[in-house]
Amino acid sequence: MPYPALLLMPQGPEHLLLELFLIFVSAKVMGEVFERLGLPAVLGEILAGVGLGPYALAWITPSDTMHSVSEIGAIFVLFSAGLETSPSDLVRVGRTSLLVAVGGIVLPFLLGFGYMRLRGDALTEAIFVGAAMVATSVGITARVLGDLRVLSTRIAKIILGAAVFDDILGMVLLAVVAGLATTGGLEWLHLGILMGEAAAFALFMIFVAPRLVHRIRPGVQRLRNQNAPLILALAICLFLSWLSAKIGMAAIIGAFFAGLMFADYAQEWGLLPRVSGITEFMAPFFFFAIGAQLDVRLFSGNVLLAASVVSLLAIVSKAIGCGLPLLGEGWPAALSVGVGMMPRGEVALIVALVGLQSRIVTQSTYAIVVFMTAVTTLLAPPLLRYLFRRHGGGGGEARPAAA
Repeated sequence: MPYPALLLMPQGPEHLLLELFLIFVSAKVMGEVFERLGLPAVLGEILAGVGLGPYALAWITPSDTMHSVSEIGAIFVLFSAGLETSPSDLVRVGRTSLLVAVGGIVLPFLLGFGYMRLRGDALTEAIFVGAAMVATSVGITARVLGDLRVLSTRIAKIILGAAVFDDILGMVLLAVVAGLATTGGLEWLHLGILMGEAAAFALFMIFVAPRLVHRIRPGVQRLRNQNAPLILALAICLFLSWLSAKIGMAAIIGAFFAGLMFADYAQEWGLLPRVSGITEFMAPFFFFAIGAQLDVRLFSGNVLLAASVVSLLAIVSKAIGCGLPLLGEGWPAALSVGVGMMPRGEVALIVALVGLQSRIVTQSTYAIVVFMTAVTTLLAPPLLRYLFRRHGGGGGEARPAAA
Protein backbone atom coordinates (compact mmCIF):
# COMPACT_ATOMS: atom_id res chain seq x y z
CA MET A 1 0.00 0.00 0.00
CA PRO A 2 1.52 3.35 -0.98
CA TYR A 3 2.26 6.03 1.57
CA PRO A 4 0.12 9.10 0.62
CA ALA A 5 2.60 11.54 2.16
CA LEU A 6 5.21 10.50 -0.37
CA LEU A 7 3.00 10.08 -3.43
CA LEU A 8 3.18 13.60 -4.77
CA MET A 9 5.48 16.03 -3.09
CA PRO A 10 4.22 19.62 -3.06
CA GLN A 11 6.47 22.47 -4.08
CA GLY A 12 8.67 24.12 -1.50
CA PRO A 13 12.29 23.97 -0.32
CA GLU A 14 11.61 21.54 2.52
CA HIS A 15 9.74 19.12 0.24
CA LEU A 16 12.46 19.30 -2.40
CA LEU A 17 15.05 18.48 0.26
CA LEU A 18 12.97 15.52 1.42
CA GLU A 19 12.63 14.30 -2.17
CA LEU A 20 16.39 14.62 -2.72
CA PHE A 21 17.04 12.69 0.48
CA LEU A 22 14.64 9.85 -0.29
CA ILE A 23 15.81 9.34 -3.86
CA PHE A 24 19.52 9.65 -3.07
CA VAL A 25 19.46 7.29 -0.08
CA SER A 26 17.23 4.65 -1.70
CA ALA A 27 19.36 4.64 -4.88
CA LYS A 28 22.62 4.40 -2.95
CA VAL A 29 21.36 1.63 -0.66
CA MET A 30 20.25 -0.46 -3.64
CA GLY A 31 23.54 0.31 -5.40
CA GLU A 32 25.46 -0.98 -2.38
CA VAL A 33 23.37 -4.18 -2.32
CA PHE A 34 24.14 -4.83 -5.98
CA GLU A 35 27.85 -4.10 -5.47
CA ARG A 36 27.94 -6.70 -2.66
CA LEU A 37 26.35 -9.18 -5.06
CA GLY A 38 29.13 -8.50 -7.58
CA LEU A 39 26.80 -6.61 -9.92
CA PRO A 40 27.03 -3.02 -11.27
CA ALA A 41 25.66 -0.49 -8.78
CA VAL A 42 23.88 1.36 -11.59
CA LEU A 43 21.39 -1.52 -11.91
CA GLY A 44 20.53 -1.21 -8.24
CA GLU A 45 19.94 2.52 -8.60
CA ILE A 46 17.62 1.93 -11.56
CA LEU A 47 15.80 -0.81 -9.64
CA ALA A 48 15.24 1.61 -6.76
CA GLY A 49 13.40 3.89 -9.18
CA VAL A 50 11.40 0.98 -10.60
CA GLY A 51 10.32 -0.29 -7.18
CA LEU A 52 9.60 3.01 -5.45
CA GLY A 53 8.36 4.87 -8.52
CA PRO A 54 4.79 5.59 -9.63
CA TYR A 55 4.33 2.33 -11.58
CA ALA A 56 5.14 -0.03 -8.68
CA LEU A 57 4.93 0.89 -4.96
CA ALA A 58 4.28 4.56 -5.83
CA TRP A 59 6.09 5.77 -2.74
CA ILE A 60 8.00 8.45 -4.68
CA THR A 61 6.83 10.31 -7.77
CA PRO A 62 9.70 12.54 -8.95
CA SER A 63 8.63 16.15 -9.46
CA ASP A 64 9.40 18.31 -12.51
CA THR A 65 12.24 19.88 -10.55
CA MET A 66 13.66 16.44 -9.85
CA HIS A 67 13.54 15.57 -13.54
CA SER A 68 15.65 18.66 -14.20
CA VAL A 69 18.08 17.53 -11.48
CA SER A 70 18.25 14.10 -13.13
CA GLU A 71 19.16 15.68 -16.49
CA ILE A 72 22.03 17.51 -14.81
CA GLY A 73 23.04 14.14 -13.36
CA ALA A 74 23.22 12.72 -16.89
CA ILE A 75 25.46 15.63 -17.92
CA PHE A 76 27.94 14.82 -15.15
CA VAL A 77 27.87 11.09 -15.95
CA LEU A 78 29.04 11.85 -19.50
CA PHE A 79 31.42 14.62 -18.38
CA SER A 80 33.18 12.11 -16.11
CA ALA A 81 33.35 9.59 -18.96
CA GLY A 82 34.96 12.20 -21.19
CA LEU A 83 37.58 13.07 -18.57
CA GLU A 84 38.75 9.44 -18.65
CA THR A 85 39.07 9.43 -22.46
CA SER A 86 42.35 10.92 -23.67
CA PRO A 87 42.18 12.29 -27.26
CA SER A 88 45.82 11.31 -27.81
CA ASP A 89 45.00 7.71 -26.87
CA LEU A 90 42.24 7.73 -29.47
CA VAL A 91 44.69 8.74 -32.17
CA ARG A 92 47.26 6.10 -31.11
CA VAL A 93 44.95 3.19 -30.37
CA GLY A 94 45.23 1.66 -33.82
CA ARG A 95 43.27 0.43 -36.80
CA THR A 96 42.07 -2.78 -35.12
CA SER A 97 40.18 -0.93 -32.38
CA LEU A 98 38.52 1.32 -34.94
CA LEU A 99 37.41 -1.69 -37.02
CA VAL A 100 36.02 -3.35 -33.87
CA ALA A 101 34.13 -0.17 -32.98
CA VAL A 102 32.63 0.19 -36.48
CA GLY A 103 31.53 -3.45 -36.47
CA GLY A 104 30.02 -2.91 -33.04
CA ILE A 105 27.95 -0.01 -34.35
CA VAL A 106 26.80 -1.14 -37.80
CA LEU A 107 25.55 -4.65 -36.99
CA PRO A 108 23.70 -3.85 -33.73
CA PHE A 109 22.01 -0.83 -35.32
CA LEU A 110 20.90 -2.77 -38.40
CA LEU A 111 19.58 -5.74 -36.39
CA GLY A 112 17.76 -3.56 -33.85
CA PHE A 113 16.32 -1.28 -36.50
CA GLY A 114 15.35 -4.18 -38.77
CA TYR A 115 13.61 -6.18 -36.04
CA MET A 116 11.57 -3.23 -34.81
CA ARG A 117 10.46 -2.43 -38.37
CA LEU A 118 9.49 -6.08 -38.94
CA ARG A 119 7.33 -5.84 -35.81
CA GLY A 120 5.52 -2.92 -37.42
CA ASP A 121 6.92 -0.20 -35.16
CA ALA A 122 7.24 3.38 -36.37
CA LEU A 123 10.41 4.45 -38.20
CA THR A 124 11.53 6.79 -35.43
CA GLU A 125 11.02 4.13 -32.74
CA ALA A 126 13.05 1.61 -34.76
CA ILE A 127 15.86 4.16 -35.10
CA PHE A 128 15.83 4.84 -31.36
CA VAL A 129 16.11 1.13 -30.51
CA GLY A 130 18.92 0.69 -33.05
CA ALA A 131 20.76 3.69 -31.59
CA ALA A 132 20.39 2.33 -28.05
CA MET A 133 21.87 -1.01 -29.13
CA VAL A 134 25.02 0.71 -30.41
CA ALA A 135 26.32 1.93 -27.03
CA THR A 136 29.05 0.16 -25.03
CA SER A 137 29.62 0.75 -21.32
CA VAL A 138 33.38 1.21 -21.19
CA GLY A 139 33.19 1.74 -17.42
CA ILE A 140 31.77 -1.72 -16.69
CA THR A 141 34.23 -3.49 -19.00
CA ALA A 142 37.21 -1.54 -17.62
CA ARG A 143 36.16 -2.44 -14.06
CA VAL A 144 36.09 -6.17 -14.87
CA LEU A 145 39.41 -6.09 -16.74
CA GLY A 146 40.98 -4.16 -13.88
CA ASP A 147 39.75 -6.69 -11.32
CA LEU A 148 41.28 -9.47 -13.42
CA ARG A 149 44.56 -7.50 -13.70
CA VAL A 150 44.66 -7.91 -17.48
CA LEU A 151 44.47 -4.27 -18.56
CA SER A 152 48.01 -4.51 -19.98
CA THR A 153 47.16 -7.33 -22.41
CA ARG A 154 46.71 -6.60 -26.09
CA ILE A 155 43.11 -7.84 -26.13
CA ALA A 156 42.20 -5.59 -23.19
CA LYS A 157 43.74 -2.59 -24.98
CA ILE A 158 41.77 -3.38 -28.13
CA ILE A 159 38.52 -3.66 -26.12
CA LEU A 160 39.03 -0.39 -24.26
CA GLY A 161 40.21 1.47 -27.36
CA ALA A 162 37.24 0.21 -29.36
CA ALA A 163 34.84 1.10 -26.54
CA VAL A 164 36.17 4.66 -26.58
CA PHE A 165 35.72 4.93 -30.35
CA ASP A 166 32.29 3.37 -29.84
CA ASP A 167 31.41 6.17 -27.44
CA ILE A 168 32.60 8.82 -29.90
CA LEU A 169 30.63 7.35 -32.81
CA GLY A 170 27.72 6.72 -30.47
CA MET A 171 27.72 10.41 -29.53
CA VAL A 172 27.44 11.33 -33.22
CA LEU A 173 24.58 8.86 -33.63
CA LEU A 174 22.90 10.27 -30.55
CA ALA A 175 23.12 13.72 -32.13
CA VAL A 176 21.16 12.34 -35.08
CA VAL A 177 18.65 10.73 -32.71
CA ALA A 178 18.21 13.99 -30.82
CA GLY A 179 17.59 15.73 -34.14
CA LEU A 180 14.87 13.21 -34.93
CA ALA A 181 13.34 13.96 -31.55
CA THR A 182 13.01 17.63 -32.42
CA THR A 183 11.73 17.17 -35.99
CA GLY A 184 9.58 14.10 -35.33
CA GLY A 185 10.65 12.39 -38.55
CA LEU A 186 13.36 11.94 -41.15
CA GLU A 187 14.13 15.13 -43.04
CA TRP A 188 17.16 14.27 -45.14
CA LEU A 189 18.49 17.81 -45.55
CA HIS A 190 18.15 18.49 -41.83
CA LEU A 191 19.67 15.07 -41.08
CA GLY A 192 22.67 15.78 -43.32
CA ILE A 193 23.25 19.17 -41.70
CA LEU A 194 22.94 17.62 -38.24
CA MET A 195 25.43 14.85 -39.03
CA GLY A 196 27.82 17.44 -40.45
CA GLU A 197 27.51 19.55 -37.30
CA ALA A 198 28.03 16.52 -35.07
CA ALA A 199 31.08 15.34 -37.03
CA ALA A 200 32.64 18.82 -37.10
CA PHE A 201 31.95 19.24 -33.39
CA ALA A 202 33.58 15.87 -32.61
CA LEU A 203 36.67 16.55 -34.74
CA PHE A 204 37.11 20.02 -33.22
CA MET A 205 36.87 18.66 -29.66
CA ILE A 206 39.32 15.82 -30.36
CA PHE A 207 42.01 17.67 -32.33
CA VAL A 208 41.68 21.41 -31.58
CA ALA A 209 40.12 21.87 -28.12
CA PRO A 210 42.91 20.09 -26.16
CA ARG A 211 45.45 22.43 -27.80
CA LEU A 212 43.42 25.42 -26.63
CA VAL A 213 43.51 24.06 -23.08
CA HIS A 214 47.28 23.65 -23.40
CA ARG A 215 47.63 27.31 -24.44
CA ILE A 216 45.60 28.68 -21.53
CA ARG A 217 47.22 26.29 -19.05
CA PRO A 218 49.87 28.80 -17.78
CA GLY A 219 47.20 31.43 -17.18
CA VAL A 220 45.01 28.98 -15.26
CA GLN A 221 47.93 27.99 -13.04
CA ARG A 222 48.58 31.66 -12.18
CA LEU A 223 45.05 32.15 -10.84
CA ARG A 224 44.87 32.45 -7.06
CA ASN A 225 41.82 30.26 -6.62
CA GLN A 226 43.17 26.77 -5.91
CA ASN A 227 40.11 25.27 -7.65
CA ALA A 228 40.59 27.36 -10.81
CA PRO A 229 41.02 24.33 -13.17
CA LEU A 230 37.87 22.72 -11.78
CA ILE A 231 35.91 25.97 -12.10
CA LEU A 232 37.05 26.39 -15.71
CA ALA A 233 36.22 22.77 -16.59
CA LEU A 234 32.74 22.99 -15.03
CA ALA A 235 32.04 26.30 -16.77
CA ILE A 236 33.01 24.86 -20.17
CA CYS A 237 31.01 21.69 -19.44
CA LEU A 238 27.87 23.74 -18.81
CA PHE A 239 28.51 26.00 -21.81
CA LEU A 240 29.10 23.13 -24.26
CA SER A 241 26.06 21.29 -22.89
CA TRP A 242 23.96 24.38 -23.62
CA LEU A 243 25.59 24.83 -27.04
CA SER A 244 24.90 21.20 -28.00
CA ALA A 245 21.25 21.56 -27.09
CA LYS A 246 21.09 24.90 -28.94
CA ILE A 247 22.31 23.45 -32.26
CA GLY A 248 19.95 20.47 -32.04
CA MET A 249 22.05 17.83 -30.32
CA ALA A 250 21.61 16.33 -26.85
CA ALA A 251 23.18 18.34 -24.02
CA ILE A 252 25.16 15.31 -22.86
CA ILE A 253 27.14 15.34 -26.13
CA GLY A 254 28.63 18.69 -25.17
CA ALA A 255 29.33 17.39 -21.66
CA PHE A 256 31.16 14.35 -23.02
CA PHE A 257 33.36 16.44 -25.31
CA ALA A 258 34.01 18.95 -22.53
CA GLY A 259 35.46 16.10 -20.51
CA LEU A 260 37.46 14.95 -23.54
CA MET A 261 38.85 18.47 -23.89
CA PHE A 262 40.34 18.37 -20.36
CA ALA A 263 41.23 14.65 -20.25
CA ASP A 264 44.97 15.11 -20.82
CA TYR A 265 45.16 17.46 -17.79
CA ALA A 266 42.67 15.67 -15.53
CA GLN A 267 45.38 13.99 -13.46
CA GLU A 268 47.68 17.00 -13.26
CA TRP A 269 44.86 19.27 -12.09
CA GLY A 270 43.16 16.67 -9.89
CA LEU A 271 39.93 16.93 -11.85
CA LEU A 272 38.91 13.27 -11.76
CA PRO A 273 38.42 12.81 -7.98
CA ARG A 274 36.64 16.15 -7.61
CA VAL A 275 34.34 15.68 -10.60
CA SER A 276 33.76 12.08 -9.49
CA GLY A 277 32.53 13.44 -6.16
CA ILE A 278 29.97 15.63 -7.95
CA THR A 279 28.96 12.73 -10.21
CA GLU A 280 28.62 10.40 -7.23
CA PHE A 281 26.01 12.78 -5.85
CA MET A 282 24.20 13.71 -9.07
CA ALA A 283 24.15 10.41 -11.01
CA PRO A 284 21.74 8.50 -8.68
CA PHE A 285 18.98 11.00 -9.45
CA PHE A 286 19.38 10.27 -13.15
CA PHE A 287 19.35 6.49 -12.77
CA PHE A 288 16.45 6.62 -10.30
CA ALA A 289 14.48 8.71 -12.80
CA ILE A 290 15.14 6.10 -15.50
CA GLY A 291 13.67 3.39 -13.30
CA ALA A 292 10.77 5.55 -12.12
CA GLN A 293 9.59 6.00 -15.72
CA LEU A 294 9.58 2.25 -16.40
CA ASP A 295 6.14 0.64 -16.21
CA VAL A 296 6.91 -2.95 -15.15
CA ARG A 297 3.33 -3.98 -15.92
CA LEU A 298 4.22 -3.75 -19.63
CA PHE A 299 6.47 -6.81 -19.38
CA SER A 300 3.97 -9.35 -20.61
CA GLY A 301 3.01 -10.87 -23.94
CA ASN A 302 4.43 -9.11 -26.99
CA VAL A 303 6.54 -6.58 -25.06
CA LEU A 304 8.32 -9.29 -23.05
CA LEU A 305 8.90 -11.30 -26.23
CA ALA A 306 10.24 -8.24 -28.08
CA ALA A 307 12.48 -7.32 -25.13
CA SER A 308 13.90 -10.85 -25.08
CA VAL A 309 14.53 -10.86 -28.85
CA VAL A 310 16.15 -7.41 -28.79
CA SER A 311 18.37 -8.51 -25.87
CA LEU A 312 19.44 -11.62 -27.80
CA LEU A 313 20.16 -9.52 -30.90
CA ALA A 314 22.12 -7.06 -28.76
CA ILE A 315 24.32 -9.89 -27.47
CA VAL A 316 24.84 -11.61 -30.81
CA SER A 317 25.42 -8.41 -32.78
CA LYS A 318 28.25 -7.22 -30.51
CA ALA A 319 29.84 -10.67 -30.33
CA ILE A 320 29.87 -11.00 -34.13
CA GLY A 321 30.30 -7.37 -35.17
CA CYS A 322 33.14 -6.65 -32.74
CA GLY A 323 34.71 -10.11 -32.91
CA LEU A 324 34.87 -10.36 -36.69
CA PRO A 325 38.01 -8.18 -37.11
CA LEU A 326 39.82 -10.49 -34.61
CA LEU A 327 38.86 -13.83 -36.22
CA GLY A 328 42.35 -14.16 -37.69
CA GLU A 329 43.72 -14.38 -34.14
CA GLY A 330 41.43 -17.25 -33.13
CA TRP A 331 37.94 -17.50 -31.69
CA PRO A 332 38.98 -16.96 -28.02
CA ALA A 333 40.36 -13.51 -28.92
CA ALA A 334 37.37 -12.66 -31.12
CA LEU A 335 34.85 -13.81 -28.52
CA SER A 336 36.65 -11.99 -25.69
CA VAL A 337 36.52 -8.72 -27.62
CA GLY A 338 32.87 -9.27 -28.57
CA VAL A 339 31.83 -9.99 -24.97
CA GLY A 340 33.94 -7.09 -23.69
CA MET A 341 31.95 -4.77 -25.96
CA MET A 342 28.60 -6.30 -24.99
CA PRO A 343 27.41 -4.32 -21.92
CA ARG A 344 25.28 -1.32 -22.77
CA GLY A 345 25.27 1.47 -20.26
CA GLU A 346 24.46 5.10 -19.66
CA VAL A 347 24.33 6.14 -23.32
CA ALA A 348 21.74 3.47 -24.17
CA LEU A 349 19.56 4.61 -21.28
CA ILE A 350 19.96 8.25 -22.22
CA VAL A 351 18.93 7.49 -25.82
CA ALA A 352 15.79 5.80 -24.51
CA LEU A 353 15.04 8.66 -22.14
CA VAL A 354 15.46 11.26 -24.91
CA GLY A 355 12.90 9.36 -26.96
CA LEU A 356 10.44 8.95 -24.09
CA GLN A 357 10.59 12.57 -23.00
CA SER A 358 10.19 13.69 -26.62
CA ARG A 359 7.03 11.54 -26.84
CA ILE A 360 8.07 9.77 -30.03
CA VAL A 361 8.97 6.57 -28.19
CA THR A 362 6.21 4.67 -26.40
CA GLN A 363 6.41 3.27 -22.90
CA SER A 364 6.67 -0.25 -24.34
CA THR A 365 9.67 0.65 -26.53
CA TYR A 366 11.30 2.38 -23.56
CA ALA A 367 10.76 -0.78 -21.51
CA ILE A 368 12.39 -2.89 -24.24
CA VAL A 369 15.54 -0.74 -24.25
CA VAL A 370 15.86 -0.71 -20.43
CA PHE A 371 15.39 -4.51 -20.36
CA MET A 372 18.05 -4.98 -23.05
CA THR A 373 20.47 -2.71 -21.18
CA ALA A 374 19.99 -4.62 -17.93
CA VAL A 375 20.43 -8.06 -19.55
CA THR A 376 23.64 -7.19 -21.42
CA THR A 377 25.08 -5.40 -18.38
CA LEU A 378 24.38 -8.41 -16.14
CA LEU A 379 25.70 -11.06 -18.54
CA ALA A 380 28.93 -9.42 -19.70
CA PRO A 381 31.00 -9.40 -16.44
CA PRO A 382 30.74 -13.15 -15.62
CA LEU A 383 31.28 -14.13 -19.29
CA LEU A 384 34.31 -11.85 -19.54
CA ARG A 385 35.78 -13.27 -16.33
CA TYR A 386 35.30 -16.82 -17.65
CA LEU A 387 36.91 -16.09 -21.03
CA PHE A 388 39.97 -14.35 -19.59
CA ARG A 389 40.52 -17.01 -16.93
CA ARG A 390 40.03 -19.86 -19.41
CA HIS A 391 41.86 -18.46 -22.43
CA GLY A 392 43.69 -15.40 -21.14
CA GLY A 393 41.32 -13.35 -23.27
CA GLY A 394 42.88 -14.99 -26.29
CA GLY A 395 45.60 -12.38 -26.12
CA GLY A 396 48.28 -14.10 -24.10
CA GLU A 397 50.90 -11.87 -22.62
CA ALA A 398 50.86 -8.11 -22.81
CA ARG A 399 51.72 -6.90 -26.30
CA PRO A 400 51.29 -3.52 -27.91
CA ALA A 401 48.01 -2.90 -29.61
CA ALA A 402 47.96 -3.26 -33.37
CA ALA A 403 48.72 -0.10 -35.27
